[in-house]
Amino acid sequence: MANDFSRRKLLMRAAQTTALTGPLFQAAAQSNTQGPINRNSAPSSLKITDMRACRVAANYDYPIIKIYTNQGVYGLGEVRDAGVEGIALILKAHLVGRNPLEIEANLRRVRPFANHARMGGGYSAVDMALHDIAGKVYNVPAWRLIGNQVRDRIRIYADTTDHKDPKVYAERMRKRKEMGLTFFKMDLHTELVADRPGAVNERGVATEKGLGYLCEYIRAIRDVIGWGVPLAADHFGPLNVKDAIRYARAFEPYQLAWAEDMVPWPNWQGLKEIRANTTTPILTGEDVFALQGGFDNLIDNHAVDAIHPDIETSGGLLETNRIADAANRAGIPVAMHHAGSPVGGFAGYHCAATVQNFLAIENHALDMPWWQDLVSGVPKPIIDKGYVQVPKGAGLGIEPNDAVVKEHLRRPGYFEPTPMFDDVIVSGFAPGGAWPHFDEEGKWCNCVSYQ
Repeated sequence: MANDFSRRKLLMRAAQTTALTGPLFQAAAQSNTQGPINRNSAPSSLKITDMRACRVAANYDYPIIKIYTNQGVYGLGEVRDAGVEGIALILKAHLVGRNPLEIEANLRRVRPFANHARMGGGYSAVDMALHDIAGKVYNVPAWRLIGNQVRDRIRIYADTTDHKDPKVYAERMRKRKEMGLTFFKMDLHTELVADRPGAVNERGVATEKGLGYLCEYIRAIRDVIGWGVPLAADHFGPLNVKDAIRYARAFEPYQLAWAEDMVPWPNWQGLKEIRANTTTPILTGEDVFALQGGFDNLIDNHAVDAIHPDIETSGGLLETNRIADAANRAGIPVAMHHAGSPVGGFAGYHCAATVQNFLAIENHALDMPWWQDLVSGVPKPIIDKGYVQVPKGAGLGIEPNDAVVKEHLRRPGYFEPTPMFDDVIVSGFAPGGAWPHFDEEGKWCNCVSYQ
């Protein structure tokens, strides 16, 4: 009996070996590449050697990072807009010397430093840069590393600066339509009507009279862009749940695509109550990091009609793909917030290419003529008639346009050395030290050494 069992084990191992080296495996491997593997790189000996950064001055500053390797392959990433590059650079000492192709292991190593809002920006930037490197090494677009392509182009939604005159506001939105945009969003600040008698109460919230005034802006824009196209709204002010229900009900005749961030995202119970009391779709998520401890409550409790991750906060390509998969299983669509540079933009486009339940991704720089010129390697215009073509180049498929980036730096210094970040900033977190962390299998370990 023991001999029979041993023979069966040997036969099973032989079959597994054949499966991993035979024609089916080879065909699958070939299908995951767009051309030959980059023979200029030796993946097994690839090591991270440095991380540097610069910051582009824009409507919201763009902190861009670059991770270097010992084989000349580098990766680009972006910290959340209006953040600081140091949020990523503090992770440098935890990554130098490691193989960048071990993406999940590297991300587990730096995950204890990540949190919601702008504090998710460093982790997210590292994820982007690692996928950029891996895509270049294996000569595949970054989307191939996280899933299958489900669309050829990515829909863009247009944010638009508000104005107190509804007619002027509507004309601004008309220009978005003339650009070819097909999905629109407006900022509907309660402050727009604050100077009208009786429009706002002492808490800064619109009265019934004030809600009527706010709806004048929606109506004026609807008359310009059409009543059948998607129009979302955001930035309502300091609302509680009851306020939000009143606002959402007032918006119902205008069939908004969504009302955004009506109350803070951790209050999923309140968001669920709002959703249950209006036909206006409810959305949130731009400040949420990760699925576990972040989007899971929103998704599992069906607290919103759609989620809204920002790839520069939510955890980069890998984590955002997991978030989108969880939402898809729950029947919840995914829109994506983005107010950064083309670096984060293209990371988002790669991710969106794999998302079954995708709606649209934001662009917050439609009035910035040099935005698309910050990068090269992709067809221009980047946004053509409201869409971006799914990137085909290796990695993120873009390179920084050095001359243009240098022209728009917030401060001197273009990917200068960062020796001030060479040392681990947390005692005991260096390799060989003790620190609670996720192990190589993704299990939480308490005070176990990294090796």
